[in-house]
Amino acid sequence: MDRNIDTIFIDLGDTFRVIRKDEAYQYEAKKRIADLLGVETDPVAFYRDVIEPRYDKYREWALRFYCEAPVKVLWTRWLAYDFPRERVEAAADEMTYAYRKTKGERVVTDGGAETVKELYRRGYTLAIVSDLVGTEEVDEWLDRDGLRPYFKSVQQSSVCLIRKPHPAIYYYALSETGSDPARTCYVGDNLNRDIVGAKAAGLGMTVGVQYPGKKPQEVTEENKPDVFISHFSQLLDLFPPLK
Repeated sequence: MDRNIDTIFIDLGDTFRVIRKDEAYQYEAKKRIADLLGVETDPVAFYRDVIEPRYDKYREWALRFYCEAPVKVLWTRWLAYDFPRERVEAAADEMTYAYRKTKGERVVTDGGAETVKELYRRGYTLAIVSDLVGTEEVDEWLDRDGLRPYFKSVQQSSVCLIRKPHPAIYYYALSETGSDPARTCYVGDNLNRDIVGAKAAGLGMTVGVQYPGKKPQEVTEENKPDVFISHFSQLLDLFPPLK
């Protein structure tokens, strides 16, 4: 395996950050969406019967075209097209953040922050390349947790409007970091998006994340990473200090 790596791109969902379920937290997020739209029925039923089926349709489109819609388009075209447009557009950012919270609270995986700081100390250039809806959550989290200084580039599909496995989102990160693709590794949990996309972009190494309890994915020649890890801190075993 080629270990001549000096740059590491990291996925967020189920890689660097994981979801912690909290019924009260999730309920408040569903209620917030209903309140912003002026819905007076049960917020849980509204979310289950209206928002989720519509989001499923949106996701089919997003995965088909490797595209993330701007939040105002997401809500006016897919999720709340039958509500007053001005109201929907005004609340789109907040509703998108709330939608993310309906899944649970996102927290850094065990040992994640310490590992990133150590990789940075060892001399690696770090960047985030992630698919997600919304443009406020990640910035807020990076500032709150004090992690922003460790990442030279933060690429979000919600900002660049391109989803993995399209190679362009990786190219944006490469352009910002000034890194050589051949000396760049990608770390992600979704083999068919993270790993396939990284290979399409010509990255020199890929690491697949398979945390305990997660359903195993089918491994093919196309989506097979160079190595699997089961704990984020194992990256420290793969990437020694740079000279």
